[in-house]
Amino acid sequence: MLLTIDVGNSNTVIGLYDDTDADQASSAGEGLLDHWRIATDHDRTADELAVVIRGFLGLGRSRGESEIEGIAISSGVPRSTAALRDMSNRHFDLRPVVIEPGVRTGIAIATDNPREVGADRIANSVGAWHIFGGPCIVVDFGTATTCDVISDRGEYIGGAIAPGVNISLDALFNRTAALRAVELVEPRSVIGKTTVECIQSGAIFGFAGMVDGLVRRIQDELGPCKVVGTGGLSSLISPYSATIEQIEPWITLHGLRLIHAKNAE
Repeated sequence: MLLTIDVGNSNTVIGLYDDTDADQASSAGEGLLDHWRIATDHDRTADELAVVIRGFLGLGRSRGESEIEGIAISSGVPRSTAALRDMSNRHFDLRPVVIEPGVRTGIAIATDNPREVGADRIANSVGAWHIFGGPCIVVDFGTATTCDVISDRGEYIGGAIAPGVNISLDALFNRTAALRAVELVEPRSVIGKTTVECIQSGAIFGFAGMVDGLVRRIQDELGPCKVVGTGGLSSLISPYSATIEQIEPWITLHGLRLIHAKNAE
């Protein structure tokens, strides 16, 4: 079995895949035995991470840590990367595959500075190219809202980065004395009848509109292409987007799985 770990600035997503051939998977969720989401804690040690992950492995559909044969990591948090690397070595006796310079990904990074491209964006592109081919846009609703663009030749050619939904709302609440945090659900209408509904409308429909604007401008340069939504808030925002065709929540983990297969030896 393979552990895939995607560390974002807000949340860490952990997936457990079976030992089937990743290249034969027809969807990102094929072979995914279980998955968990935890808050990213930059101060969590290798030992603490081992306790958390071992606890998950003892639950539900999982079969235990003794059958873990590989670990693949993408991380935008250097301290968490170091802790996970240490955890893999000491607690699982495995050398993890970490997306970083020198790791084989199977996809060309056709940007001005490939080393600065985030590990999660590379994993998104690898997973999307395998499942959907190209050209393709992956819209990732995480701490930031990102668009990752894959060409028809399977190259990661860049994209766009905008503030994420939650950090935008945090800024709104922190800078406005009369507004407070609200539950992020669809309001009764776009025209809010209460302050709460006005905030919900601005967040949900506003971000859907922003994504549609970005995607259409990218398509003006790229041409017609597949558009896929992923990330923690994709199921909330994507249904109100006119351009996102499909939600694929496990595209990052699937990309990690494919990259692990290329580097496992």
